[in-house]
Amino acid sequence: MPRRGRLRDLAIHPHLPARTVRLRLTALYCGLFLPAGVVLVVITAVVTFLSLRPELQLHRFVHGHGARVTHLRAGGAAVKTVTPAPLVHLGSLRLDLHEFLIGSCIVLAVMIGICLLLGWLLSGRVLRPLQTITDTTRNISENDLHQRLALPGPQDELTELGDTIDGLLARLERAFDSQRRFVANASHELRTPLTVDRAMLQVALADPNITLDSLRAACGEVLEAGREQERLIDALVILARSQRGLDRKEPVDLAAITGEVIHTNEQPASTRGLHVDSALGDATVPGDARLIHQLVSNLIDNAIRHNITGGRVEVTVAAGTTGATLTVSNTGPLVAPDQVSRLLQPFQRGIPDRTASPNGLGLGLSIVAEIAEAHSARLEVRTQAQGGLTVTVRWRSLAL
Repeated sequence: MPRRGRLRDLAIHPHLPARTVRLRLTALYCGLFLPAGVVLVVITAVVTFLSLRPELQLHRFVHGHGARVTHLRAGGAAVKTVTPAPLVHLGSLRLDLHEFLIGSCIVLAVMIGICLLLGWLLSGRVLRPLQTITDTTRNISENDLHQRLALPGPQDELTELGDTIDGLLARLERAFDSQRRFVANASHELRTPLTVDRAMLQVALADPNITLDSLRAACGEVLEAGREQERLIDALVILARSQRGLDRKEPVDLAAITGEVIHTNEQPASTRGLHVDSALGDATVPGDARLIHQLVSNLIDNAIRHNITGGRVEVTVAAGTTGATLTVSNTGPLVAPDQVSRLLQPFQRGIPDRTASPNGLGLGLSIVAEIAEAHSARLEVRTQAQGGLTVTVRWRSLAL
């Protein structure tokens, strides 16, 4: 039964070779040549036939090979003549019309075979860069994304495709490297407070003269470290959510959100003796209200946290014909211009360290960058000669 089933399947669906691009190009070449060759043979036969017709209108019929009997009517009397069959002269070769047509068809068949062979060879040569692209990209894995196609030859569509794939591989390599750094840094940031918590509890429990007050103090320190871990986890969740993109957009009052965040941070700013100036113009942007609130909160929190005693924070919201703009400037320590791109990476702080810092988790600007990208907004970070940063987020005017 299985064998009979296989035979039936072969009869219904015969096994045909895969219709590759090379086979299709070859068929295309022959499909273009065959009609042209047939038309050429027909035209040649018609022209040859017309050139061999006698000038008089005759009734012809052939007896045997090579002779024609013709009946003419001249002056009412019938005259019988015998004329030789018309011949086609090809150099020293003489063929009648029937032989000429057969020879033309044979030549056409030979040319079709030659066309098939040449079409197969030429299509293989044309598609060779595609095979190189396929083989190379198939062998590239996440561990060797540094490989590139680097197709040689003239600048045509295939080399342009190769350059596009090389650019894609470069972006993938950067993304994988960023992901590896993020995982390594996140694991370190999460492991450090857990180690500190365990050490504090072990020290407290190992103390033979432990008192209730010292135990409460140790538990309080553990709770404070737990709150820091909670902040870190919340920041990682927000970062992951912003990287996922937006499911929908809605009108968001940027000025109202900015004013609310400034009001929330009045106490930390006054504690450090900072002077906060704000100019909030009416501006509505499309996006997710919670993510935009987090973006504004991170910018203002960074401006307050990374500042000097008695410094300034300036917040501006403006709307123009091209879209809305949020600008946050602050005084603070000097930042080298070549360090700006590093600050936009996760777990990167103004002063590099390997432990959690009271000045933040190192995720503030990276979250801002991801939220801005999710909203198709442009983020600009500039250093100031006297110290501090100026961060500008520009939203485009898009229809919701």
